[in-house]
Amino acid sequence: MFGEKVIELIKEAERNRGTLDQFNDETIRQIIEEMHVLFKLNMNDANSTTENKSLWTTVQVRHSALERNKRCLLAYLYNRMNKIKTLRWEFGSVLPPDVRELLSDGEYDWFSKYSTNLATYMRSLGEDIGYHGIDLTENLRPPKSLYIEVLCVSDHGKFELEDGDVIMLKKNTRHFLPASECQTLIRKGILQQIV
Repeated sequence: MFGEKVIELIKEAERNRGTLDQFNDETIRQIIEEMHVLFKLNMNDANSTTENKSLWTTVQVRHSALERNKRCLLAYLYNRMNKIKTLRWEFGSVLPPDVRELLSDGEYDWFSKYSTNLATYMRSLGEDIGYHGIDLTENLRPPKSLYIEVLCVSDHGKFELEDGDVIMLKKNTRHFLPASECQTLIRKGILQQIV
């Protein structure tokens, strides 16, 4: 039956709504092959419809199946693209290896280009007032206070604050730091915010 693979793909994406799953090369290849078969059958029958009007309904049904497969594939890819865009904001320009292996080569290329474009844009912010860039990924949520209490989860070594103070980040130590300066370390898993 036409469309079974594409429905399977959409159901898989729906089950894993909050997470990024492995790119499904095999199912996508099967769907595209099915679309090629449908297209070839339609081309043959469309050329024959001038002689045999009864084939017109079959051509329309196959064309609807082609359109449904195309819409579902585009929805799947668009959904993955949005998840990959979110990964850039959460992890920065370097993905952890376990996340990287979930992406296809094309998706990783898109991620790299998106990262480059975002970095270029962030560097351009503030140029008109003499400031060289703003890191938009630093605070994904507005801070409730300027300073936060953090727990150092792993040994990191020396960490220099913007005011020039240097602190030693050792495992299981607590610090009261400016929120803007420790967000990157929180995202990397070196620090953990104490609520």
